[in-house]
Amino acid sequence: MTATYASYRSKLETYFDRTASKTWEQLTSDAPVSRIRATVRAGRDRMRATILSWLPADLSGLRLLDAGCGTGALAVEAAQRGAQVVAIDIAGSLVHVARDRSPPGLSIDWKVGDMLDPSLGRFDHVVAMDSLIHYPAFDIVDVLRSLADRTSGSIVYTFAPATPMLTAMHNVGKLFPRSDRAPAIIPATERLLRTLASNAMPHARVGRTQRIASGFYTSQAMEIVTA
Repeated sequence: MTATYASYRSKLETYFDRTASKTWEQLTSDAPVSRIRATVRAGRDRMRATILSWLPADLSGLRLLDAGCGTGALAVEAAQRGAQVVAIDIAGSLVHVARDRSPPGLSIDWKVGDMLDPSLGRFDHVVAMDSLIHYPAFDIVDVLRSLADRTSGSIVYTFAPATPMLTAMHNVGKLFPRSDRAPAIIPATERLLRTLASNAMPHARVGRTQRIASGFYTSQAMEIVTA
């Protein structure tokens, strides 16, 4: 992968595994949160439901990679539908929470590491919910191309759409010292991602896309069909 991918990945690991671990544990639970965070929680719930609706209703016998699993809600729901799930995240503290929350008896292999590790093997489907939104568009497509080489069905990922509000927030965020802010969410246009994906993965195609907006949460799902 590119040097920028490695650099961003290192920053994300530090942030989610240390600075924001407790925040994300609370946000992804049923614990009370502020009104702002409640909109983010609601948006993420809608996005997770959308992504899962694009997968087969019966995932029995299928192998699924949850790339950037966080605290594990999507991995658990996929496993409850029969999938053999590999759930991986760079933040070990979040994977620890996910493992503790997971009901017993599900086929989930919780891992700490890089979603692009070739030792993870091949998959029928890959999901990457809000785990690529901190990377530039060229790096996002490099990740998708690498995953597509080992995926026989589909990849569903999310990106931060380049809306005026998100673009303004991104630009304002650059004014603050790096030590005082989280890794930036980097907006991208759907057109650019479609063009880059078509060029990088000529044997795949862009399928469904859906934007979810809920208060302070805006994210867009896009399906890459690799079959």
